[in-house]
Amino acid sequence: MGETTKSLLRHAPAVIGLILLGGAVWVVQKEFRGLRIEDIARALERMPAHTLAVAFGWNVLSYGILTFYDRLGTWYVGRRRVSYRKVAFASFCAYALGHNLGFAAVSGAAVRYRLYANWGLTPLQIAKLVAFCSLTFALGGMMLGGLVLLIEPAAVPFFGPRLPPWLMRGVGAALWALVAGYVTLSAVLHRRRMFAHRIQLPGWRMAILQVLLATVDVAVTAVIAYTLLPPAPGLTYLRFLGVYVASYTAGLAANIPGGIGVFDTAMLVGLSPYLEPSQIVGAIVMFRLFYYIIPLFLAGGLFAGNEIVLRGRSLLRPAPTLRGVAPVARWSEPDFVVAATSGAVALCGALLLCLGVVERRPDFSWIDPDFAEIAAQAGEFVPSLIGGALMVCAVAMSQRVALAWSVTIALLLLAAAFTLAQAEPLWIPGVLVLAGVLIAPFRTTFYRHARLLRGALDGAVVTPLLTLAGCILALAAFEPHVRWLSDNSWWEVVLSRDVPNSLRASVAFTVALAAFALWRLLRPVRVGFAPWNAQARLLYASLGADPPAEADGIVWGEAERAGIPFRRTSRVLVGLGDPAGAESDRISAIWRLRDLARQERLDPAFWRTGRTLLKVYADLGLAALPLRPDGMVAEEDEEAADSPETQFLVCMAERDLTTLLGMLPKLAA
Repeated sequence: MGETTKSLLRHAPAVIGLILLGGAVWVVQKEFRGLRIEDIARALERMPAHTLAVAFGWNVLSYGILTFYDRLGTWYVGRRRVSYRKVAFASFCAYALGHNLGFAAVSGAAVRYRLYANWGLTPLQIAKLVAFCSLTFALGGMMLGGLVLLIEPAAVPFFGPRLPPWLMRGVGAALWALVAGYVTLSAVLHRRRMFAHRIQLPGWRMAILQVLLATVDVAVTAVIAYTLLPPAPGLTYLRFLGVYVASYTAGLAANIPGGIGVFDTAMLVGLSPYLEPSQIVGAIVMFRLFYYIIPLFLAGGLFAGNEIVLRGRSLLRPAPTLRGVAPVARWSEPDFVVAATSGAVALCGALLLCLGVVERRPDFSWIDPDFAEIAAQAGEFVPSLIGGALMVCAVAMSQRVALAWSVTIALLLLAAAFTLAQAEPLWIPGVLVLAGVLIAPFRTTFYRHARLLRGALDGAVVTPLLTLAGCILALAAFEPHVRWLSDNSWWEVVLSRDVPNSLRASVAFTVALAAFALWRLLRPVRVGFAPWNAQARLLYASLGADPPAEADGIVWGEAERAGIPFRRTSRVLVGLGDPAGAESDRISAIWRLRDLARQERLDPAFWRTGRTLLKVYADLGLAALPLRPDGMVAEEDEEAADSPETQFLVCMAERDLTTLLGMLPKLAA
């Protein structure tokens, strides 16, 4: 497999997400262009109070059921003594944050590592618990998806009405066969040895409990949204279930926080034969409020409070091995914090891009007439451009670029002022300002320098800077030619058949070129490394570490007072041990090695690490597996795993463990 193919495969989830989001925007603007905010508001007002109360009760029940995923998981890994109160807390925080941040399995895993590690679970046990919970959820989706495909195949949006029923029923039967196969394997192959490591299935009784629990959970979650819909002829719960499961699956496949846009569009399309669009959107809004927004704020507050308590305790009882880490605590911010902030920016960008999807009747009577005229003329063109820029900034923020944080704050405030001047509903500028306020405290989380500020003032910097300036001037010149459109956002101009093709192509090319130029300016400075030569060996040995016989290079920390030698494989960059050197610079060396791996399109891993920095590795989303004294991965052995002298292999186990198991004998030689 060539490097180009590997690169494409690594970026496939992001590309699929962008395609699905773009398709969702196109479907909404094409099929539901007459949708108006006033109609949605009336649909919300008509919802009876008892309906909202019942839906909220189902919501509480749904999250209550989710806690038993983790309860079964702790039994599965042999930690029955962890109290249900702790399990419920971890489950609620993991699912509420994971649902909203996107990549639910990843963000939920980071939260679980953070909590369960403080309650005595070993890294291997936490990794098994995370995999168990993810599999349990998938089993429920397959059971209900198979049921719908077998009984009501036409209810599935997009595919049901277009594909023959026999094909849809065949897919449903295949889903049920997968579930039955899993239960059978759990009964027959309870413990197996693969790649010199023991794989433990949960046993047929627990497997059946998984299937039943997950099926009930997905069914109850669907009831929340079904309760919020008004009665409609022909819309049975089973047909709605088909729409819901397909929509939720599409939202997961998009890898977008909360499945925003994709889930909603699939629901609109699937329910349009039964209900008015305003009624559907009203139900979706309340569903998101109950299932996403309220739990997000509750879980975020609870989790933040727990972190404050834990940090307070660590300050009262500082561990000797961690002295000196405080000056660089910024390096230990977990990845899900970055995911949350960049996800919030992406949502704000999507909001600004989609302002023109529904019809509005702005009232400018309350502001200065001259300013109102300018705002009205600019329409949605400027906000949609800011939305596109925020999308680029979100990508740069996900790579922890400091300049992206600054530009994002400025763009959010500018967009808030602009939408307020346009007499948009007050919640829109309020959301933008709130996002800026939430992002502002995390300035130190974004530590990487942009090429614009740290790179040499050469053609690689000057060219995109001049290109961006030229694109802004060109777009300003295009705006008077499109202000007559009811919605003149740049993507509406590109899609509109009422605009000359030459202008459509020019706007599309200019926006794409501006986005590319902005990314070239915001992208992080490349992480450098030193060759592993005699000088590097002597310097590394002077830090009190034993130099490895072979290495491909060494990465130094931000202050160049700590370093990690590393080896490369076809898909993994392996740090050889914990960083050696000054305590104050060790964490930054870990982050820089992770950044180097991403830069080279490899996965990071660390071999022969100790216990001291395991929480930092967990913040990278890596699982820690105990090693035997010979450096090979140990089988599950509680005594060995709990020993203070135990060393670990820290990696993305679900992707790279097989590769690393084949590489470890060479490293240990």
